[in-house]
Amino acid sequence: MKKQVRKADQAKIRQRKHIAFRMNFLFFSIFVLFSLLIFRLGYLQIVKGEEYSRELEKKEEIPINTSVPRGKIFDRMGRVLVDNDPKNAITYTKMTSTTSADMLKVAEQLAILIEQDTKRITIGDKRDFWILKNSEAALKKVSIKEQEALEKDSTLSRTELQKEINRLTRERITDEEIDSFTEEELEVLAIYREMMSGYAYSPQIVKSGNVTDEEFATVSERLGELPGVDTTTDWERVRKSDNTILGTTTSPIEGIPKSREKYFLARDYSRNDRVGKSYIEQYYEDLLKGQKTIVKNIKDRSGRVVETKTIRQGEPGKDLILTIDSELQETLENIVSDKLLELKRKPNTGELDRAFLVMMNPNNGEVLSLVGKQVVTNPETGKLEIWDYAFGTFTALHEAGSTVKMATLLTGYQENVVRIGETKIDEPIRIGGITKRSLFNQNSRVAVTDIEAIGRSSNVYMFRIALALANSNNSSEDSALIRKNAFDTFRQSFASFGLGTKTGIDLPGESGGLIGDSNSIGILLDLSIGQYDTYTTLQLAQYVSTIANGGYRVAPKVLKEIREPSEDGKILGPLIQETQVNILNRIQNTDAEIAQVKRGMHYVYYGAKGTAPNFFAGKEYDGAGKTGTAQAFSSGKPTINLSHVGFAPYENPEIAYAVVIPNISTVPRGYTYANNQIAEQAVDEYFKLKAKRAKEETSTAAKQPIIQAPKVESN
Repeated sequence: MKKQVRKADQAKIRQRKHIAFRMNFLFFSIFVLFSLLIFRLGYLQIVKGEEYSRELEKKEEIPINTSVPRGKIFDRMGRVLVDNDPKNAITYTKMTSTTSADMLKVAEQLAILIEQDTKRITIGDKRDFWILKNSEAALKKVSIKEQEALEKDSTLSRTELQKEINRLTRERITDEEIDSFTEEELEVLAIYREMMSGYAYSPQIVKSGNVTDEEFATVSERLGELPGVDTTTDWERVRKSDNTILGTTTSPIEGIPKSREKYFLARDYSRNDRVGKSYIEQYYEDLLKGQKTIVKNIKDRSGRVVETKTIRQGEPGKDLILTIDSELQETLENIVSDKLLELKRKPNTGELDRAFLVMMNPNNGEVLSLVGKQVVTNPETGKLEIWDYAFGTFTALHEAGSTVKMATLLTGYQENVVRIGETKIDEPIRIGGITKRSLFNQNSRVAVTDIEAIGRSSNVYMFRIALALANSNNSSEDSALIRKNAFDTFRQSFASFGLGTKTGIDLPGESGGLIGDSNSIGILLDLSIGQYDTYTTLQLAQYVSTIANGGYRVAPKVLKEIREPSEDGKILGPLIQETQVNILNRIQNTDAEIAQVKRGMHYVYYGAKGTAPNFFAGKEYDGAGKTGTAQAFSSGKPTINLSHVGFAPYENPEIAYAVVIPNISTVPRGYTYANNQIAEQAVDEYFKLKAKRAKEETSTAAKQPIIQAPKVESN
């Protein structure tokens, strides 16, 4: 009996121990879990607290699409090229809780106070508006049976099902129903569609520019009765120069371009934001756009916004000071336009339709003038008109002719196939059954130095350099002997000057040049005198600048300075940054070789047998240059391109310039001096303007005055 009792006691003891163990394990588990929870809360608050606070603020702080003025654009002297014209505007801002019915009510009230153009209303707008105004009738457009049939389609999600019902509803709205709106209702719709196109918390322009003073005052007085409506100042972009490189911007109606929608949305743009869509406005969008106002919405427990606090006020965009001299630009534009019209009225100029001129500082790359002009016939009047084509200076490609001969000679020096001062015989050369000769020497044997080869424009001198590079006998008709790398040698060297490669200008859409794919000996000779590959006018200007400044290829630039907006509209704002000189490379020639080529260019202007002495001899300034003529084709017809490059003064160059007149004539040797005439007049005007300003003692100090210009066009 005692044994049984002991066994029972032992069982109870074991049971108590088991229960105690389980309780201890439970308490330990709870302790561990609470410890983990405490550690996790500590981690979230201490380690991650600041990060999560930033995320919360990011969701609460909202950039508001206020009408912030874009930065202005000035020329180098402080003349306004692109301005902002303030306009009265009426805006509407919806909240996340705003319903379509709320917006319709406001639109109906607003329609009584303002007149709204109805031209932008689409058929789709009318369908949506009819559904909004006739909700019960709209529900009956798709019957219950049809809806049930659609619901049986297992492939459709709830969202897709509703989209299909909406599509059928819209399709079944009749023409009679669409045309049932009165003029008053259409005006309400015109206002409502503008209100709908915005996003929550982002003011959407309902009417701008043509808001009358009476409308502005009337709406302002009733803002308390019109939730979401505000009266404000909008800005219209106004160009005071017709130079196309200034670029254009989209309108609030256009908004951000569809092609770049993801790019802009990822950078906190709204779909109705105005953005630069071409050239300077596009390239410097980040500087010009300004900063939106940032607000913080305070919400109650239901999520309703009860207060809005401004965290950061909006700021206008930065002002840009260009390197362009608009006074010089206008003068050079007139020179090119007048010459183009004069040439176009002559015979055999059917293919002529454009001309280009670039002038820049060869030492720092500042572009002083980009002139491109296109002549067109007005189909209504039959008269010739001049259009601006400035962007053609860095996008349009042309054979440049003999203006590339300095690059050929310098390449010859680099490859040790010609020496400084070397004389070669200029005489007709027969290659591949074709006789090639210099224009000044049709049949004789004339000894020419390297200086004379540039000054008199000897094709044969350049041919001999090309043949030496190709290790080919000058009388051979067998192109198989050509060295495979001869073309590469030329093109790599040419590129180091800026020919056949992008110049690095701070503008979008620049062309790099067109490189041919033939490798015959005849084509190599053509390449050496600028008769094969094609270049832009800006490339020619960079190339001659490289020679002028002693061998440094400098990237051309159109932005000189970035400034804060002007505080008083009279003096330019504080300087933020000056753009730096961007040296891309140094050519592989000695100073002596570059100086020898410069002497050849000086011979062109002042030598006894130079190709342009009558134009530059006797001037107060001393310069150097090179003329060029190239055979080309346009619309399948053989034509002539004229070109001219140069720099001045000769000793300490201030300007480098390039002129191209493509397809000037279908007659060889026709109008061969137009390029030289444009170059001469352009350089004359530069030095006249310089002398005039020296007398006026024009200031370029930090407190530079703003010079207003007449309005040309807006966009």
